Amino acid sequence: MSLKVFITGGTTGIGLALAKKFLAEGAIVAVTGRSQEKYNAIRDKRIIFYQSDVAKSDQMKVCVEHFIKHQGGLDIIIANAGIGYSEKSAIPNFAESKRIFEVNVFGVMNTIEPALEYFHQKGSGHVVCISSIAGFNGLPGTSAYAASKSAVSKLFESYAIDFKQSNIDVTCIHPGFVDTPLTQRNKHPMPFIVSATRAGDKFYSAIMKKKSYYAYPRFFSGLVRFLSFLPRSLYISMMRSKFLNYSVK
Repeated sequence: MSLKVFITGGTTGIGLALAKKFLAEGAIVAVTGRSQEKYNAIRDKRIIFYQSDVAKSDQMKVCVEHFIKHQGGLDIIIANAGIGYSEKSAIPNFAESKRIFEVNVFGVMNTIEPALEYFHQKGSGHVVCISSIAGFNGLPGTSAYAASKSAVSKLFESYAIDFKQSNIDVTCIHPGFVDTPLTQRNKHPMPFIVSATRAGDKFYSAIMKKKSYYAYPRFFSGLVRFLSFLPRSLYISMMRSKFLNYSVK
């Protein structure tokens, strides 16, 4: 029987790469996005599309429930939709910061909430979140983005403990730099950057193995994780250096 997979933010980048991978493996796949035009650019129309904003809980409830009803169920839901700053600035843009939290944190909860209701009734299911290694530390010019990714990582760490009691699997993915529309705006070096297709293949494998935690690329994520164990005063001093501080005034 085909897996039934629902992916938010699936019209570009990692979400689209995952959608194509699941589809190639015989799954029934739906994606969400705010832009009909981006979906129209996808050549394979076997991918089901729901136009919605993950920050709107009522919209996500309608979409997820519609998919469950018309596809006869749901096996995996992937909260992938996320946004960042338009510019990495040392002066916070609080309007953007609030929107980042609405999408990256509350959007994740809005996505999985209706799925969890179904998974509890079904007695099984799999919830997945695409976080980021940016959530390992506070980073220059990306305060709300780093904080939002840290928040969802900790949410899913707790979920991995709690949901096991209900036979619901939990996976949290932590990408490094992936070539997507989000990272293409960056004006600084992006070490170990990988294509969305490559990342999608790796993340698909981690999801199918039901790993609770997966970070990729391994070496780069390990390096960034190491920085989180440094004394905070030392870490902050390092990141203030011209070599590492890529935020602008």
